Amino acid sequence: MTFPQFFSLVDTMARMSLKADAARYLFGYIWWVLEPLLYVLVFYVVFELILQNRQENFLVFLMCGKLTFIWFSKSVNQAARSIVGGVGLIGKVDVPKSVFPMAVIQEGLYKQAAVFALLFTVLLFSGYPITWTWVWLAPLIVVNYVMIVACSLLCAYLVCLAFDFVVLVSLGTIFLLFISGVFWDPRALPDPAMTDLILTVNPLAFILDAYRQILMAGVAPDGLHLAAIGAGFGLLAVLLLLLIRRTGQFLALKVITS
Repeated sequence: MTFPQFFSLVDTMARMSLKADAARYLFGYIWWVLEPLLYVLVFYVVFELILQNRQENFLVFLMCGKLTFIWFSKSVNQAARSIVGGVGLIGKVDVPKSVFPMAVIQEGLYKQAAVFALLFTVLLFSGYPITWTWVWLAPLIVVNYVMIVACSLLCAYLVCLAFDFVVLVSLGTIFLLFISGVFWDPRALPDPAMTDLILTVNPLAFILDAYRQILMAGVAPDGLHLAAIGAGFGLLAVLLLLLIRRTGQFLALKVITS
């Protein structure tokens, strides 16, 4: 299968899934933005209204972090089950097994485009102007996407080997929720060394912080650090695509017989 054919299949599967998903709900496509907003509302009530968070402009701060994190967590969790969930098709048609997680990722990308449009609108109405640093959004979103692809392919492969990894993937994303600065600011820590450590060793924390620096502070992120993250996850994604391609029959057998 050539790359254009592969991409066409991925995109077709993603669009069909989006239409089927929208048809199941009364609000249809509105859930693309409504569901993430409800997640933000829950965190806002807990941390702002109940715990009296002192973070300035906490709602915008929370939206920048949580809406981006949801893109990562939902894509990875759903992609992790995608190959196993495609057992019916795998048993009938010989298709590249990577098409299943990639279709889930493509579906998430379409939804996130609407979410980003909402986020940018809220920022503008909240008094955050468009600055030259917004040009950094393009490479940042690309690196964010590459990270999602690499993590999703890895989790999908592991779940094929043992379905128990589904639990570990879910726990892992919850762990990342708490250590990546979704609802707290790593830059507000009293120890600057700890801030540097978190932003250095946790790529997701760096990504979330970069969105806030660009959109709220008007500051460009560390380009070398961003490039290093993109290169690392890009290499991992390519290796995993090759691995899944070479072990396609083995994965199909594991899925069918499990």
